[in-house]
Amino acid sequence: MFVKAQIMQSLILIICVNMVHTFSLDLPTIDQDVYMPNVSMRSIVMDFYAKQSPNSTEEPRFIMKRSPLIDGVSKNITLVLDNLLKNYESSHLPTHDKPTVVKTNILIRSMGPVSELDMEYSMDCYFRQYWRDQRLSFLGPIKSLSLSIKMLERIWRPDTYFYNGKNSYVHTITVPNKLLRISQDGDILYSMRLTIKAKCPMELRNFPMDRQSCPLILGSYAYTTRELVYQWQNDESVNFVPGMTLSQFDLMSYRYRNFTFTRREGDFSVLQVSFNLQRHTGYFLIQVYVPCILIVVLSWVSFWIHREATSDRVGLGITTVLTLSTISLDSRTDLPKVRYATALDWFLLMSFFYCIATLLEFAGVHYFTKVGSGEIPIDEDEWIDCEGEEELANVTDLIKENNVTPGSHIGRRRSSIICPIYNDSPMGYGNTRTTLTSTPVTAPSPVLLTMERMTQTENRLPKWRQFMYCLMGNDKFRKQRQREATATEQQDQGHHGTRYVNSVSYIDRAARVLFPMSFALLNLCYWFVYVQYQEDFKWRDPPIRSFNH
Repeated sequence: MFVKAQIMQSLILIICVNMVHTFSLDLPTIDQDVYMPNVSMRSIVMDFYAKQSPNSTEEPRFIMKRSPLIDGVSKNITLVLDNLLKNYESSHLPTHDKPTVVKTNILIRSMGPVSELDMEYSMDCYFRQYWRDQRLSFLGPIKSLSLSIKMLERIWRPDTYFYNGKNSYVHTITVPNKLLRISQDGDILYSMRLTIKAKCPMELRNFPMDRQSCPLILGSYAYTTRELVYQWQNDESVNFVPGMTLSQFDLMSYRYRNFTFTRREGDFSVLQVSFNLQRHTGYFLIQVYVPCILIVVLSWVSFWIHREATSDRVGLGITTVLTLSTISLDSRTDLPKVRYATALDWFLLMSFFYCIATLLEFAGVHYFTKVGSGEIPIDEDEWIDCEGEEELANVTDLIKENNVTPGSHIGRRRSSIICPIYNDSPMGYGNTRTTLTSTPVTAPSPVLLTMERMTQTENRLPKWRQFMYCLMGNDKFRKQRQREATATEQQDQGHHGTRYVNSVSYIDRAARVLFPMSFALLNLCYWFVYVQYQEDFKWRDPPIRSFNH
């Protein structure tokens, strides 16, 4: 009897609920509690089966078709939408006496890459717009309705576009990523997932220690401020997904503002957000700066290589120049062909200058101080002009000082008579010497050098005059230095001056100090200027002056 009473009570309650539901189809303003009471039909029937077999271990089997209550609500929503769109005109703005306000916010999921070559950047974001359309307000048990995107074709929506956008698109996998939601008061939320590619005008003078400010500018395409006004929703209208990072930059700040932009058609309401970025320099330190510094240091090795090793020093200098050329071309691959030099260009030019200066330094050493290499003897025509009275007097004095007998030069070549270079051996090499002929010389010359080891170590003229002769390419001065290299002067104390066969050039000695010190000083100035001097981020005029249609 108790079970039968429970069954009858449940049936009576179900009948009452269906009657209330049928009555409520004509009353859309009835409270929500009438449609959805605290005790649902499913809970009633399940409770009935649980009480019917309290000792049963089997799960209660409940097979139920679609609830009539749910079907009634769906029919009610359909009726509400049909009534809303019955006299709706989608081409008219929601308001006529005042501008329609569209509030916006953006949630950025990812950003990058930032391309210097195309001067653009991309980002993946959720772009949301809010506005109120009183024509779509309704009363009912549901506070908001999430509708299909097909509904967008039947209602008015703002014609928002990005002024500096390039090839932006809406994601459509697996369906178009859009959301439309309408509340009872007529407030509309229109959200979509976008990938935006936008222009970013860059100033690359400080590259790669530069800072860039990439803007995103949006507004209406056709409506002026008298019809449509854009606003950021609140103080946190631009947000990022936690943990979002960029590969090439650090995000320093992101500022946004509302402003009015004047075009040919009138004044337009525009929103702008600027992403302030600072570039990472670690990649360029590893790939460009450190290799360039090491190559320049490598070129200085030639200062410690003997000046007679011409092929070694020239080959080392050319190798460093070609290596720097390769690095320079590779570093410019991802950069636009701008009209000015970047910070990286200045550093590469400085490295080029030092490598080329190393080659020029050896050219000076070769021209000034290197007389012969010992491989190819000096031609006859180069020494045959030693016929002046002063030259002959110098040669006569030189012969007397070295105790050369008058007949010792018989049978020699004319060049060796006037300028005895091939016939005398250096001091300490031995007591015998060879000549170009079979005629021996009785008195050995301890102060004369052979052509194979002869170098210039004496300077009688002032340094500045020697430098001037070098710049002018004075051939007379060069030959005079070659003649002076055949002997040394006797010191005041009566001792003979020491002649070093493999002596180091004064130019090489100076270069060993001047090149590293000057390069270190220039590097210090370079990094101080480009690292310490950084421009602050400032608002710039939007680059949309040409967007008139």
